[in-house]
Amino acid sequence: MRPGVRAMLEPESAEFAVLCWEGPDRYALAGGLGSRITGLTETLAAAGFRTHLFFIGDPDLPGLEERQGGRLLLHRWCQWISAHHRGGVYDGEGGKWLDYSASVPRYVAEQVAAPAAAAGRRLFVLAEEWQTAAALWGLSDLLWARGQRQQVTCVWNANNVFGFDRIDWGRLQLVASLTTVSRFMKHVMWARGLNPLVVPNGIPTAWLEAPVPADVAVLRDGLAAGGTAPCFVKVARWDPDKRWHMAVGAVAALRAGGAPARLVCKGGVEPHGAEVLRAAADAGLRVTDVPVPEGADAAALARTLAEAGDAPVVNLKGFLAPRTLSAVYAAADGVLANSGMEPFGLVGLEAMAAGALVFLGTTGEDYAIALDNAVVVETADPGEIARYWLQLANAPAQRAALRRRARQTAEAFRWERVLQVLLSRLDYMAATAGR
Repeated sequence: MRPGVRAMLEPESAEFAVLCWEGPDRYALAGGLGSRITGLTETLAAAGFRTHLFFIGDPDLPGLEERQGGRLLLHRWCQWISAHHRGGVYDGEGGKWLDYSASVPRYVAEQVAAPAAAAGRRLFVLAEEWQTAAALWGLSDLLWARGQRQQVTCVWNANNVFGFDRIDWGRLQLVASLTTVSRFMKHVMWARGLNPLVVPNGIPTAWLEAPVPADVAVLRDGLAAGGTAPCFVKVARWDPDKRWHMAVGAVAALRAGGAPARLVCKGGVEPHGAEVLRAAADAGLRVTDVPVPEGADAAALARTLAEAGDAPVVNLKGFLAPRTLSAVYAAADGVLANSGMEPFGLVGLEAMAAGALVFLGTTGEDYAIALDNAVVVETADPGEIARYWLQLANAPAQRAALRRRARQTAEAFRWERVLQVLLSRLDYMAATAGR
């Protein structure tokens, strides 16, 4: 038994069902939520817990897939709808939500909760984000009707405020304990009369594997267009909360001051991207779109970047594998994770794990300590980023120290460590809430 963890939360006596829209399939990866849920479920299974994940998976993959010796079961839901909506997990969201909310509760009750109870295991149902709230309270109602509710603990987690206005909070609080990912989000939810417990996000141990030096070297040359210009990288959804305009403005300010800075960006499919790139062009920054080859490694991406020449703004379009992205973070002069409203800041933490020099905001990034492990920006002024870079440009020892401390900080957020926090919280919930 793990020290400090009761037997109820050992693999022999506990089982997990995770409800989430996103998941490990490319089709289901739209942002940090997909990365979070993949890391969480894989770590639970690796720790020996039988774990079910119900997510909106790729319509062309098996509806049920077993991994990790049968301990991790992927239930790809709504595939009959996704087959007609090839644009990803949120394409056709309304129809998927209706189907998910109606069909998941009965399946979990019959195929997961009942067998778990028969085997003497308590079932923990962990639901994520607004899309799963109706399924969770539907499941709770069904379990009460079947006399199985006392063997199940229901938890609902908020990663963001998206969809908060669509949730019946009174009903949700009646059936589930609430968690969230940062103290910032806890305070946001306090304003609604809610008091969730905080369980931070985690990162897979693989992110802490130092990028291959040769990969970093080739990408550093590609990012800087073969020169010595400072190159910043920003990876985020095209969303105003991510402060893309601030990032573009910082590059423009540095160039106006004689430093030929450039920005390599990787956004999503959101319409805000067109507005940001137009603003860059209006500021005199030439924008070059660069398609990323499928499965590109560091060398292939460096060759692709070379095709952009010395364009001040390079817009990468395509998927970057985690190992390649880790090398990009390490190679960049700075990673701009400068969000204005960030519930947790998973990209910033992943970049820190790679040993990057990261510029972070000040909302949900509980792990950030200004000029100890990151640069922390307090405003939306592009000049703040520019000025901090100028301060660091001629301080190589300080930059190296920031990168070292960043990796040390990220180590504390490995999923294996975060899992112990989660198990402790769940033990408390089950013991005190009676549900």
